Amino acid sequence: MRDRFPWLVVGLLVLTGVLGTYLVQGARRGEFADTLSTFRAQEDGARALYLFAEESGLPVTRRMSDLRVISKDAPALPVLLAVEVAGAREDDLEQTQLASDEPDAGLSDEDVPRTGFNTLRTSALEDSEVTQVLERVAAGGSLVYVPWGSRENPLLDALGVKLMKADTTLPMRTLVPPMPTPYTRGVERVEVKVQAFLELPAPAVPVLEDERLGFTVAAVVPHGQGRVLVVGAPELAMNRGLARADNAQFWLSSLAALGPGPYEFDEFHHGFTNERSVVDFARRYGLQFAVLQLFAGVLLWSLALKRFGRPQPPPESARVGATDALFAMARLYREGRHHGFAAKLVSRGLTQELAFHAGLPAHASPTATCEALAERGRKDLAQGLGDVTALSETAASDADIQQLAAMAARLRQRIHSAGNARRSTPGTS
Repeated sequence: MRDRFPWLVVGLLVLTGVLGTYLVQGARRGEFADTLSTFRAQEDGARALYLFAEESGLPVTRRMSDLRVISKDAPALPVLLAVEVAGAREDDLEQTQLASDEPDAGLSDEDVPRTGFNTLRTSALEDSEVTQVLERVAAGGSLVYVPWGSRENPLLDALGVKLMKADTTLPMRTLVPPMPTPYTRGVERVEVKVQAFLELPAPAVPVLEDERLGFTVAAVVPHGQGRVLVVGAPELAMNRGLARADNAQFWLSSLAALGPGPYEFDEFHHGFTNERSVVDFARRYGLQFAVLQLFAGVLLWSLALKRFGRPQPPPESARVGATDALFAMARLYREGRHHGFAAKLVSRGLTQELAFHAGLPAHASPTATCEALAERGRKDLAQGLGDVTALSETAASDADIQQLAAMAARLRQRIHSAGNARRSTPGTS
């Protein structure tokens, strides 16, 4: 049994690689979340907006339950970022097709690009939830709604807002406040890629409009006693767009003007709920990592069953049993006068071992093995093998077997005695 220390080194290297992979994945945290989720730290996430508002002193929170029941005791301002609404439709399909001839980094797609492991758990805002939210706004609440694409839906219909698909071939747009309002305090210009322009009802207040085209991109729409901030540029809430121009200041001013908060970012429709289980944990952080952890546990368990170090002598009972078996086998050969058969077994075993040393297959004949050894410069081994082969043909007594075994043992000891031994094809220089 050989020393298993190299296997321990290999195991440590594999463990180091796995831990390094976990560290890299930890640095890339947030990939499991959906587009414009406040848990997503990638470019198309909204984690920066949430943390920026929190560090600026605004009371922010995440909602991980549906909007069918909204508590009246703890009023909150819902923030819906790229949340789809059930019953969405495309009233002007031709206009959308003309504006989407050249896709612009995915922002021209009418469907929200679902990413991460929460894809199967995302859901649309149902009719009952839309009714509940609008009733809350009509009673004096506020709402922030950032739709994706230019499809009409029941929520926009109730507000009287229509979306007009922006030309995706246009470069990044510069938006400016058309008039001074509390929603744009400290904002001179906003730079963002626009998905849709807004067609507003009469009482709506434009907040941001395209500097050159004059089309409205963001507006505050009154509904009952409350108001709704509608933004047709989802990139304005993304991590990659928050650092441009006065984009961050726009969110601080608009959120502060809408109400005291708390500002409740909807994560339920991005696939997050309050329910937690082992399956949810594996799906959230990647099932492959759970499988790797299981594999690492099995590997460590299997290594724990192995022994490292030099081979230990067998127990006393095993040595005694092996000796008894050897003497019994020797007696059988002696009583049955199988001296020639025993001699051929010894000669065959020695030939196989020397054939491997000579670079030949195990079934090579003694003659071929002797020739290969001579070509490799091991004439001593070749001569010794010839002597053993010749003696095995004439062995007829116990003394001959003992002499043959002694010759084979001495020949095995001389296999690695010379430094010019090489394992190459016979005949090569």
